[in-house]
Amino acid sequence: MSLASQNPSSLDLAYRVQSEAVAARFTKLHTRPVILQAEHLSCEFDSERGRVTALRDINVSIHRRELMCVIGPSGCGKSTFARVIAGLQPVSAGRILVDGQPVNGPGPDRGMVFQGYTLFPWLTLTQNVRFGLDMQGRSDGPADREARQWLDLVGLGKFHDSYPHQLSGGMKQRVAIARALAAGPKILLMDEPFGALDPSTRAQMQAHLLEIWRNVDITIVFITHDMDEAILLADRILVLKANPGEVQEFIEVPVPRPRRLDQFATPEFQAMRKHLDSLIHPAPSAGAPDHAPLPFIRLTQAGDDVE
Repeated sequence: MSLASQNPSSLDLAYRVQSEAVAARFTKLHTRPVILQAEHLSCEFDSERGRVTALRDINVSIHRRELMCVIGPSGCGKSTFARVIAGLQPVSAGRILVDGQPVNGPGPDRGMVFQGYTLFPWLTLTQNVRFGLDMQGRSDGPADREARQWLDLVGLGKFHDSYPHQLSGGMKQRVAIARALAAGPKILLMDEPFGALDPSTRAQMQAHLLEIWRNVDITIVFITHDMDEAILLADRILVLKANPGEVQEFIEVPVPRPRRLDQFATPEFQAMRKHLDSLIHPAPSAGAPDHAPLPFIRLTQAGDDVE
């Protein structure tokens, strides 16, 4: 059914409309094995303000080779969720399962890419990428060859002997992705990895990631605060609400694959974006101001107005 044919009264549900090809793709996705599960997951920790509940009763199942994005307002626990899956943050209740096995700490079945640049500055790109292989006890020759293959995959093979300080931000994140994948994880966790990049580089990295995902047997959990990025990348989007972080909605993205930047203007993309915006930035209740006024003191002369 075409979104253009929807009457105004059904626009709020337009994000649920799927073409036959998209619906068939989700039917296929749901037949794949479940590789990652969160069961009644809650996470609390102490802060200067007292006990904080970052996540409460999260229940999610993710299928093999799915690309899932997690989005929500500030304070919803997006990064905490990624750290819990990685085994870097203990849970207060519930559990995380990878291939049916409980997560009790970090492991080689999960790799992580952070927003900050985490390469070792004293190592070449090849040495950075083979770090996980070295930790697995791989011998020098095979480890070097495999590291070079991963650098080739992310388009940086000719820079194999360069050092991180010689790279741009986008190139550094491509090396970080190659390093995470080289260890052979089942799940790649990405915590706002493109957040520090300029818009042009960010768009290039999104395209690189989709190309890598199409060619590597990997399931991706991608944390972002950018609605357009989530729609462009994801099969499904997990929307969390804040304080505490709870599941607000788990949504199938109706935009057809392969994804392209020119899809931003399509009815499917716009319907999805409108719905995400309504979840993350709900309209204020009747009579309430759009936002609390800032406590400013007038610092200009009377009558010198710009609006």
